[in-house]
Amino acid sequence: MSEENENIQFELTDELIKQVEDLIAIQDDKELQRLLNEFHYADIAEILDEVNLEEAMYVIKLLDSETTSEVLMELDEDNREKVLKNLSNKEIADEIQELDTDDAADIIAELPEERQAEVISQIADEEHKAEITELLAYDEDTAGGLMAKELVKVYETWTVAGCLRRIRAQAKDVRRVHSIYVVNKQNKLVGRLSLKDLIVAKSEQKIADIYITSVDYVKVDEDAVEVARVMQKYDLEAIPVVDENMVLLGRITIDDIVDVIRDEADKDYQLAAGISRDVEADDSIWKLTLARLPWLLIGMFGGLGAASIIEYFNESMGAFIVLLSFVPLIQATAGNVGVQSSAIIVQGLANDSIDGNILKQLLKEFLLGLVNGFAIALIGLLITHFVFGTPYIVSITIAIALITVIVMAALIGTFIPIFLNKRGIDPAVATGPFITTSNDVFGILTYFLIAKIILGF
Repeated sequence: MSEENENIQFELTDELIKQVEDLIAIQDDKELQRLLNEFHYADIAEILDEVNLEEAMYVIKLLDSETTSEVLMELDEDNREKVLKNLSNKEIADEIQELDTDDAADIIAELPEERQAEVISQIADEEHKAEITELLAYDEDTAGGLMAKELVKVYETWTVAGCLRRIRAQAKDVRRVHSIYVVNKQNKLVGRLSLKDLIVAKSEQKIADIYITSVDYVKVDEDAVEVARVMQKYDLEAIPVVDENMVLLGRITIDDIVDVIRDEADKDYQLAAGISRDVEADDSIWKLTLARLPWLLIGMFGGLGAASIIEYFNESMGAFIVLLSFVPLIQATAGNVGVQSSAIIVQGLANDSIDGNILKQLLKEFLLGLVNGFAIALIGLLITHFVFGTPYIVSITIAIALITVIVMAALIGTFIPIFLNKRGIDPAVATGPFITTSNDVFGILTYFLIAKIILGF
């Protein structure tokens, strides 16, 4: 597939899908190949996600192994699982041989355990087989689970001339050369090599004389999210992976980190929305129910708690029954302020713009809550008294309650994410239903306690 073809703007249309389906129906392989050769493998995968399994398998069998292997990586996970079930162990092994080790390991990891060993045994390239087997031993959420074995490394004892010859040989197996890593005789990472320095250096010079000792790296057992943070912070396209002895094991490239960032964002978004499991829109009703129900139950019990507070004060309100009319105002304000505060804190913790100092952040949110509280309370006072005709003393009570509730919600929304983060719990769980429910309950309780003190009922 040429570079020109890869740069063609792709648009998935009903007409294109029907054209592919019609070509498959009449088994016009030549025209089908001509059509698909115009598209990038990611575009072909998008097409196959829209046709039925039988048609997808027809295309998979038609394409060459190099293209098929890349298409497999881009398929929707559920569709890829179905395709793999319909491929023999030998066919899967043939496709895997065309992939980088990290992608090959990902494909094999999706297979049932009994098939994994069978597929690996069918891989002809012994070195490729050994490297894939090594990668499968690492946890998928660590640097080891993300890394690929393909890289360009040179020894510090080599001359520039010898280095150039060996780089040419290594680069054949590396799709993109982001960096050249320098190791010593023990294969320990000691630095990196600038391509410019390599080109301008004299042929007889040693690599030890020109390499750069400063090099970013991650340990093989580093959490994947932490790897993403490091690469994002230092704007890296690739980063080497080492073991506890600094032995160079592999490298992680930016395309794998983009997947980690996306998956983490999806997880945090679901946690913030009150979904406790990693689910997709097309998952079963049972799986979706298990993911949503826990937080819905928490919300229900929070609502019952707020209702019991209202019930408790209801009998003693007497002439101030009008206070009940403003319960939604108190709940909505408390919930919104809490979610805003927690969302900002969670975002700050994720990108390392917050140092985790609880007192400092609480003070900042306290002052911010006061400013917002006085502004909203003033507007609320004017509207409740002059628009709704609420007695002045009741409007004053509502205004004071709003200030108190806003400050309290801001503090809760700040404290809980930082506290959870320090305990090693994903702070994203603090946003959404958790904060909203807790602030509803505390907000209502605070509202009626302030009303009871001021109005004396």
